[in-house]
Amino acid sequence: MIPIDLSGHLAVVTGGSGELGRAICRTLARAGADVAVQYLHGADRAAALVAELRELGVRSLAVQADITDAAAVNALQQAIAAALGDPDICVNSAVIQYAWTSVLEQDPADYEGQFRSCVLHNVLMAKAFLPAMIARRWGRFIALNTECAMQCWPAQSAYAAGKRGLDGLLRVLAKEVGEHQITVNQVAPGWMISETRPDRDDPFTNRYREQVPLRRRGHDQDIANAVLFLASDLAGFITGCHLPVSGGSQMPTI
Repeated sequence: MIPIDLSGHLAVVTGGSGELGRAICRTLARAGADVAVQYLHGADRAAALVAELRELGVRSLAVQADITDAAAVNALQQAIAAALGDPDICVNSAVIQYAWTSVLEQDPADYEGQFRSCVLHNVLMAKAFLPAMIARRWGRFIALNTECAMQCWPAQSAYAAGKRGLDGLLRVLAKEVGEHQITVNQVAPGWMISETRPDRDDPFTNRYREQVPLRRRGHDQDIANAVLFLASDLAGFITGCHLPVSGGSQMPTI
């Protein structure tokens, strides 16, 4: 057996109380990591998650912050440092939600919102949290991308544009901080099943499942497992990776 033990590590997870974020936080905590949970809305939900994580025997706190605002991200970093120390694992899963429609009908503000929550979000988190990792000469910087970035289906334009920008940013960042023994990777989920978003039996969902080689949808835990692997020493020589967790619906080529 090869266990994954993150005892002694501290993770910050943006969107930590969200659909995928909850599973990520719980999984990192079960591996022994202390976890700081960033949230924007839903203080009660974030507080309940923190209580759950503490019951697992790790330190945890929830911090409200707008991850698209530099001052708020700096305040997030300072609050975590004061209460728990400097994170050496950063998982960025927060994203702005919006209604999808065609390019001709999509509000230009939605493109700006996706840029801010996909690209600027990661820039600000890097500026706030990477310096401590550089000083320690160890770190994990992980962001959630999406299968949509490669599928580019109709109505996905703002989301795909934001996530493709994220991909370029993280590939550059991986080359810039690699010498400090910090890895920078992406996990790209498919359309996942989560606590409040169960699987369905309807024409759209059935068509989606039919185009997935595994013929099913994945679960939030599948994403958390990939994040756990990339955060561990098992992935110490993996950086600049775009890892699809989509049952084969997204297959990056060489």
